[in-house]
Formats: sequence, structure tokens, C-alpha cells
Amino acid sequence: MSNSSTTNKPSSSQPVYPKTLNHIAISVSDLDQAIKWYNEVLGFTVVGGPVKFMADDSIAGIALKDIHGPYLEKMRMVWMSSGNQVGFEIIEYLEPKAQRRQQNFEYWKSGITHICITDPNIEDLCHKISETGGKQRSKVWEIVPNKGYKLAFCEDPFGNIIEIYTNGYEQTVSSIS
Repeated sequence: MSNSSTTNKPSSSQPVYPKTLNHIAISVSDLDQAIKWYNEVLGFTVVGGPVKFMADDSIAGIALKDIHGPYLEKMRMVWMSSGNQVGFEIIEYLEPKAQRRQQNFEYWKSGITHICITDPNIEDLCHKISETGGKQRSKVWEIVPNKGYKLAFCEDPFGNIIEIYTNGYEQTVSSIS
């Protein structure tokens, strides 16, 4: 009898290649407010929803319980898209009710720490984030002075951390390292 953990191992003869980032999901305490904010501030567009899910005996309800565990009863979510078509899901947990983390940047703990947006007008975006209920967490740092590459850390009105780069990821990182 074969062990399922050994039968699912990739063959060493299969090439490894970079996978495509499909989507990122965040949790908020007010889905309608978040949809409006991410559309008006970052320009993300709604591609589906919002939809309400219940942990019941339907296929979706059973999957919800399997994914989120036994305590989740209800949630709402929307599917949005960024400028380069990376998906952005926003979830509002209804039962139990989502709560904003007081310590929202626990970088010393494993897990996702932030999302990053590219915008060449970094100062303007930081200002817009601050004007619309979010906040700027750091100064705008010129991290590659001879090229003018900058970054800053902000957060949305729900406490999710947003980093901003003025230039593309590979372009910026290759200039730093």
C-alpha cells in the first residue's frame, strides 16, 4: 500500500519554474468600506461579488468549514483585480466578527507581513492613503539614491500593511543587492 505523502512528491525529472502569483487575500472589519477604499485609493476593480458564505451543508459551506475551521459561521467576500491582474480578495468575517489587530505589524512572527504596490508617485499615494483613513507608517526612503528608487510603508484604514515601491520589484531589488 502506498503512502499518500510519498505519492504526491514531484518527480525529480520535472523542471522547477517560477509560479505565477494568483491572488492575495486580506481581512477587514467592513467589506463595503474596504471595497470603496481599495477602488478609490489604489484603483483596484471589482471582478466578482460581494458574496455571503455560510458554513452550512452546501458544498461551499462544507468547503468553508474545511478551510477556516469549525468556528467560522458566516463571511462576506469580494474579488478585485490590481493593475497587473493579480487578484485581491477582501474578506469580512461576520460570525465570529472580524476584529482589528492592535499590534498589526508583528514582523517577528511568521506569516504574511504586507502587500506591496508599485506607484511612481509615491509621495502622492502616501498622502492619499493618509487623507482617506489610512496612515503613513514610515518616511519615504530613497533606497537606491543614484537611481531615485524609493519605498514607504503605509496601512489601510483596517490595519493591513501596504508597502509602496516607485519601481518594479526585480528592477528595485537587483539595484539593492
